Amino acid sequence: MKAIAYYASLPINDPKSLQDIELPEPVAGPRDLLVEVKAISVNPVDTKVRQNVAPENGAAKVLGWDVAGVVKAVGSEVTLFKAGDKVFYAGSLVRPGGNSELHTVDERIVGHMPKSLGFADAAALPLTAITAWELLFERLQVRESKEDQGQSLLIVGAAGGVGSILTQLASQLTALKVIGTASRPETQAWAKALGADLVIDHSQPLSEALKTAGHAQVTHVASLTQTEHHLDQLVEALQPQGKLALIDDPKALDVSKLKRKSLSLHWEFMYTRSMFETPDMIEQHNLLNRVAELIDAGTLKTTVGEHFGVINAENLRRAHTLLESGKAKGKIVLEGF
Repeated sequence: MKAIAYYASLPINDPKSLQDIELPEPVAGPRDLLVEVKAISVNPVDTKVRQNVAPENGAAKVLGWDVAGVVKAVGSEVTLFKAGDKVFYAGSLVRPGGNSELHTVDERIVGHMPKSLGFADAAALPLTAITAWELLFERLQVRESKEDQGQSLLIVGAAGGVGSILTQLASQLTALKVIGTASRPETQAWAKALGADLVIDHSQPLSEALKTAGHAQVTHVASLTQTEHHLDQLVEALQPQGKLALIDDPKALDVSKLKRKSLSLHWEFMYTRSMFETPDMIEQHNLLNRVAELIDAGTLKTTVGEHFGVINAENLRRAHTLLESGKAKGKIVLEGF
């Protein structure tokens, strides 16, 4: 089967950083689906793994943690899906990625694809939807309710992949006052269109921008990028006993700064359930199905920013280049081989 992989961690401008290769077809395990990959999307995790994780024993390493496709075969213990089902999922970090014509995945982290979307639009959703859902409802423990609790959410990086779906979830399913950050006119307009009540510029001091906009403090913060850089401002912006959640990887984080206000810190990593096969692993199946229902009802919409064409090494290198520039808006998708 066709696949895109790398053999050594190289800068993305090196043609060998991602290569078109051929691999044997995978075989589904007892709880696995064998999926014919129709479309994928690209995430910052792809670039981070490519830059920092060398393949073992000279083997090819396949990236890709967003897939939409069709079930070709099922394992002996599968109960949730059958051959022919259209599915979408984000996969597992401890297994080969989905940048290949065929891919195996545990059924417990797979959802039925939204009926109203094509494969490319569906592929944009799984990783960011899982991350945003878990961050909002499980880590920050926000209630899914439109009853006003006087609470507010500051989303740092509201126009990125996770921010694009988190903004929608918070504005559509909760009573939170949603304040997004974005630094360019086009990304500010994007965040506003997705439901943010207010958008401020994160290239300026955040607490000052909030005060200028008439919101001295917030109850919740979702820091999706540059947490280390913004920490002092986030602590200043949070109300006493507020909650701070993050998804990025700061080199250092002085959590003692949270003590004076009794702030709580929550880290969201959507791969935890699949990496450790937690007893509640099937919750990712359930929440993806719920996201599909919300998409089909028109409550949420796909967050595709750009379609980069067919799935091959050249187009994936272009996608990695854009992600590494920090200027991507929404999600980058590729479709077909």
